[in-house]
Amino acid sequence: MNETHVTVVGNVATEVSYGETGGGVPMANFRLACTERRYDRQRECWVDGETQWVTVTAWRALAVNLIGSLAKGDPVLVSGRLRVREWADGEVKRSRAEIDARSVGHDLTRGTTAFRWAAGVRGQPSGGPGPAGAEAGDEVVPEWIVSAVEARRGSVPRPGAGSPAAVAAPAVRALPPGGRPVAGEPGEVDGRARGGGAADVST
Repeated sequence: MNETHVTVVGNVATEVSYGETGGGVPMANFRLACTERRYDRQRECWVDGETQWVTVTAWRALAVNLIGSLAKGDPVLVSGRLRVREWADGEVKRSRAEIDARSVGHDLTRGTTAFRWAAGVRGQPSGGPGPAGAEAGDEVVPEWIVSAVEARRGSVPRPGAGSPAAVAAPAVRALPPGGRPVAGEPGEVDGRARGGGAADVST
């Protein structure tokens, strides 16, 4: 069966919604705003084009990690399977683009971020979180990545005389009180999010 996989650059346009299926499988989703950027030769400046709205859905470990990683307005890259849902609203046919995400990350062309290993990731560096935690799937962290992270940890200066204080990792954001679970169709987004980018589509 042929599938369409895409990588989309944009901004998180809603807070991440989190819930679980009847079988206890974690699920999260959010709306992604993708705004085209083009160069106006007459005005000699970059301008925003039309904004495309996409619903991003994540499952299992990725869904759990999204809660502590993304906030509304964050610039992100999303890679996954593209689906277009169609339905009838009376006599009007409607459609919506969705991405079943495989990977989600911050867009480092517009800022910096600090990576933290998730609990339960097989092959993680020694001293990382214990096995208790979210299931991380079947992917194994390559040994060269483990070695690189351990070497980086060893080179970080510790607080003391003549050395700068260690920078604390950003705190994990918990689901806010009253956060709505993932159920039914997510609502539409009013207004425009901060500028995003164009989609790179490959089949």
